[in-house]
Amino acid sequence: MLRISLALGLAVLGGNLALAQEIPLDKLRLPDGFAIEVYAENVPNARSMARSPNGTLFVSTRQAGNVYAVLDRDQDQKADEVITIASGLNMPNGVAFRGGALYVAEVNQVLRYDGIESRLQNPPEPVVIDEEFPSERAHGWKFIRFGPDGKLYVPVGAPCNICDRTGEDIRFATVTRMDPDGGNPEVYSHGVRNTVGFDWHPETGELWFTNNGRDRLGDDTPGDTLHHAPELGLHFGYPFCHEGDIADPEFGDRRGCDEFTPPAQVLGPHVGALGMRFYTGDMFPARYRNKIFIAEHGSWNRTPEAGHTGYRITVAALDGNTVTDYSVFAEGWLDPDNTSWGRPVDVEVLPDGSMLVTDDTADVIYRITSGG
Repeated sequence: MLRISLALGLAVLGGNLALAQEIPLDKLRLPDGFAIEVYAENVPNARSMARSPNGTLFVSTRQAGNVYAVLDRDQDQKADEVITIASGLNMPNGVAFRGGALYVAEVNQVLRYDGIESRLQNPPEPVVIDEEFPSERAHGWKFIRFGPDGKLYVPVGAPCNICDRTGEDIRFATVTRMDPDGGNPEVYSHGVRNTVGFDWHPETGELWFTNNGRDRLGDDTPGDTLHHAPELGLHFGYPFCHEGDIADPEFGDRRGCDEFTPPAQVLGPHVGALGMRFYTGDMFPARYRNKIFIAEHGSWNRTPEAGHTGYRITVAALDGNTVTDYSVFAEGWLDPDNTSWGRPVDVEVLPDGSMLVTDDTADVIYRITSGG
């Protein structure tokens, strides 16, 4: 593993001076040949990312209620301006871009900002394309993306740690999809407690997603999971079954684990698996092509004796639809004393093959590069 040297310098973002050396990059460890630097600073609570074909990077927040446009005007692979284009929103965790418009998912609705790139300094009033999602804030924050079918995929998390409220609203604990204008909504996947990251395989076009396992079954169970959803209508077990083979103590007697589609990979317990992308660039060594990079945000309620998990970036290798390896790619946001200074949230592959990573605790976006 290569220990990354601290990058020095000043960056001017949105009119503020910020010191790159305030971020302890020297604590981060990546494989030999890789380097990490700060791409954008002063991006408070940076969460999910969506990049336009013109290169505008849109970044969401969960707690801050803002949406940002991050610009690299001189194309030197370092952001030089961060513009707040929306504020005061209700957990706007999801952003997606299509046809010149920015889509933003709040807890109970999806907004569309038309022609946004020509109006970054004076954004238009958003068009509401769907305002009928549940209003529960527990797992109500959403990650959204357009699939290869042209549909907008919008998950609806379980409104609790463990419960079955599908009788009230069939969309609880699901992944839904709709047309870009909000039409033809339907449930795509069932039994998904809380997914905050998904992508489609670059060759098969099939959906893969991360999922956060339930809490309060102990420090080491259940693990977060990685799933493969190649078709409409699959059920992945929540709230009846966890990890594919652990019956829930409250709901497990209602339906058996053998009724559901098991995970492709069980990740670490409570690691907080969020954003994920297939690597499709040419900068990283060829062995990383089409592997899945996962941002693990980190645990929050493991006991002090057990210590935290996550706070890292992992990578999963596939042979067809089978995960053949799951390992750590980047770590160091969690210190040896079990305190953390940063938490990865989402990953995005740039056209040059480098990778961006958001951090909603250090309020920055990193850029990972490789010598090839």
